[in-house]
Amino acid sequence: MFTRSELEIKTIQELRDLCRRYGIKPTGNPGYKTSFITSLMAFPYLALQQMKEHRGLKPPSFANFQSFSSALDEMGVPTDEQSALIRLTLEGRKMSYPERYEQSKLMNFYKAKLLLEQLIDLLNQ
Repeated sequence: MFTRSELEIKTIQELRDLCRRYGIKPTGNPGYKTSFITSLMAFPYLALQQMKEHRGLKPPSFANFQSFSSALDEMGVPTDEQSALIRLTLEGRKMSYPERYEQSKLMNFYKAKLLLEQLIDLLNQ
């Protein structure tokens, strides 16, 4: 990420600004450049190590992953008529009330299904 030589040429204020930008605290006395440099060089590796140790942001358990897949399966596949209404809605056409609420609900289910598919694809990487 950051190289030592890249950080060494920066002033303490520039290093402080970098730490603030990324939300990193300096290691040791903030009056020395090395405190900032150490933190800025180490944080990417620490972040990955924390994920491996299941601290902070971590992958879901296998059971929860299966729940996502089950929810996706339960949602099913749109019928031909539902697909046509989804396409029409994506073109900006709206039904009159009170059917517009159901049309909106269908679109929200469709968007949720697409997001679940993306979620499962991302977690499989």
